[in-house]
Amino acid sequence: MARKPRGPVEPAWQQPRNLVQRKCRLCEWEGEQVELPGADPDCPWCHGPTEALQVLPLPGGIIVSGVPHAKNPFAAALGRLGAKKGGVARARALSAKRRSEIARKAARARWAKRRRKR
Repeated sequence: MARKPRGPVEPAWQQPRNLVQRKCRLCEWEGEQVELPGADPDCPWCHGPTEALQVLPLPGGIIVSGVPHAKNPFAAALGRLGAKKGGVARARALSAKRRSEIARKAARARWAKRRRKR
């Protein structure tokens, strides 16, 4: 039976990651992967063992320690850029009357939620 580690353990998505250049020992595959320190992934082509050629700094000073493992940090950044522009464009397209209706509905929802808590 495996022992549980003592003390606080960071979730996997909060642990720092490295950009590692890897090469397959069996086929000609070579590539870069973002991975946790100490990870030893298999080759995506032949599923054979790989060796780390070098640990590279992440491009542009991007820190992916706060991004969940399943998310691509570059895609997340692009999504935020689009979201910034989308809200402004939507507000510009709405009439003053419609914006007022939306704000009124949101305020009612907030007040209703507050009443339910009591």
